[in-house]
Amino acid sequence: MQVLLRGVYTEPVEVLTTLAPGAHLPRVQVPGSAGVTVPEVFLRQVLVIGETSGIMLAMPPRKRTIIAPVIEPVMEPETAPEDTFTFKRSHFYAVFTVLAFAAGILLGYVVWGYDTQPASIIVQAAGPGPTPIPEPLIYDIETAGFPSLGPGDAPIVIVEFSDYECPFCVRWYAETYRPLLAAYPGKIRLVFRNFPLSFHENAFASAEAALCAGDQESYWEYHDALFDHYLALYQADQDRLLDQTIYNQFAGTLGLNVQAFEKCMTSHKYKQFILDDIEYAGSLPPDTVAGEAGVGGTPTFFINGRRLGGAYPLESFKEIIDAELAKSK
Repeated sequence: MQVLLRGVYTEPVEVLTTLAPGAHLPRVQVPGSAGVTVPEVFLRQVLVIGETSGIMLAMPPRKRTIIAPVIEPVMEPETAPEDTFTFKRSHFYAVFTVLAFAAGILLGYVVWGYDTQPASIIVQAAGPGPTPIPEPLIYDIETAGFPSLGPGDAPIVIVEFSDYECPFCVRWYAETYRPLLAAYPGKIRLVFRNFPLSFHENAFASAEAALCAGDQESYWEYHDALFDHYLALYQADQDRLLDQTIYNQFAGTLGLNVQAFEKCMTSHKYKQFILDDIEYAGSLPPDTVAGEAGVGGTPTFFINGRRLGGAYPLESFKEIIDAELAKSK
């Protein structure tokens, strides 16, 4: 019977040949090619042409299996198996690397891990528990040889570090000083220590003036005069620099020997005494509860050694004083 072979070489081709029933495809040369035969062509269709009808009939299944090997090399290139093998090998290396790394970590743990302490023990060693709240520091402030007001054997000793030009010191003087002494008659001894701040230009000289007045038994009177006249001295001009005349006027008003007073001031008799006060204040340990310096500013009070930093109202002082008095009962 006659067979029409359709396929693709460099272009679609058709080859008509005669094939006996049950025979393999013959090697028929493709027209116009350089010796290329039909089995080498990428076959698209093999048709059997009837002798009389001229109808194109599909090739029987048996013939289709014969041409299958010719098609497969084109559809599945020869390099495909090699590519598949390379892909699997790369995965194998990746898995092997991960396993080797894990094995190394495990080996390191076995070699080095047994002698280390458990994490829980280490944590406990680093932090045994909540940090305890520090107890308030009780200061032992020197009082001997400093200006004081009140009985020497008073159960409550208040040491004040102050500055005569400090507005907060003036506020405490105006609001708390006298009411506090009146609330506890005969039970408070107030000790004044100087801490003139460097940016208060009149504070140091005012401290000298009060101490010089003390030479004539008038320390607390001069102390009160400086605070009582604070507004008159500084309200109009906060930067006013007081001269010796002003200090002499206060001394004269109090009935002091002005000449002796002025000589005391101009000779700076108490300069070192005041500097020692400043140095002493700076040497005090910090207040661990408040997180502040022992004396970092003015006014700062020590009530039987208990620090109170600032111009606190009367109630704050009474709370501490009442607790201290209760201890002595």
